[in-house]
Amino acid sequence: MAFDLGTPVNTALLLYILYSIQRIIFPSSSEPKTVPNEFKNGYTWMPKSHPPTLLYQTYTPKTLAPFNGQDGKRILLAIRGVVYDVTAGKNFYGPNGMYANFAGRDASRGMAKQSFDEEMLTPIDQPLDKLEDLTPEEIVSGWMEHFSSKYIVCGRLVENDAI
Repeated sequence: MAFDLGTPVNTALLLYILYSIQRIIFPSSSEPKTVPNEFKNGYTWMPKSHPPTLLYQTYTPKTLAPFNGQDGKRILLAIRGVVYDVTAGKNFYGPNGMYANFAGRDASRGMAKQSFDEEMLTPIDQPLDKLEDLTPEEIVSGWMEHFSSKYIVCGRLVENDAI
């Protein structure tokens, strides 16, 4: 099988290869006509501000309640005793979000029942909901895996009098 310059594809390919070799061997040495100014004040890969670090700690329903996203605070919620920092999802869990009622609260029952109503939340001055009336299928609904893969685990939730 010989290389035939009579076919247009082979001729175009040979011209492209020769042009590419010429650009590599003899690069353009002309100066740019204008100086780029988009990075005039410097450039850095560092973000403008880093979110404050949140250490793993033990929360009670009362100490978890302030983390509801009001006034730009972090947004935390708990599912089956595990506290997640869901600040990255503030459009969902922050003020005026569709799941804002879960912010700063134990969302175990609401997630298990897949209901986002206020009556799914246990009052913060009451004992934690043990979910004893739920079926095993409702309790293992995949929400913990979803939250663990998407958000930071930042603590555990215990009874109000446990700390």
